[in-house]
Amino acid sequence: MMRHDRLEHAFVEHIPETIEPGILYISMEYGTAAHSCCCGCGEEVITPFTPTDWKMIFDGETVSLRPSIGNWTLDCRSHYVIKRGRVVEAGPWTDEQVAAERLRDRKAKSRHYANQPTVNRTPGPTHSLEHETQRKSIWNRIWPFFW
Repeated sequence: MMRHDRLEHAFVEHIPETIEPGILYISMEYGTAAHSCCCGCGEEVITPFTPTDWKMIFDGETVSLRPSIGNWTLDCRSHYVIKRGRVVEAGPWTDEQVAAERLRDRKAKSRHYANQPTVNRTPGPTHSLEHETQRKSIWNRIWPFFW
């Protein structure tokens, strides 16, 4: 049974040090939300917003998170959905279901991030203004002098 059947939302820049029960803290700046577990155990639950993790829907009045929140690493193992500010208890999962979901999640992350462009990890600019000028045609370099 869920101790909290509703969560009020609070848009914040930073998640506060102390998480108040019954409040869903949302940081758009950091793309994440945090709340105290709805079962009442007091554990902090973090839900990052990424293409492979949670999605947040704000309809102007209420907040929903998708998919469900399965706290499989917590002692309580609670499982619920946050839909339009309401906490809807979901059924418990077996260890096999949890393992299958973790495998699906790893595969989804692997597929998604494998398709991302590699990041240039060299420090500093990748080219200089001087180099940029050399790449321009002569016409592009002298055109500003005519206007």
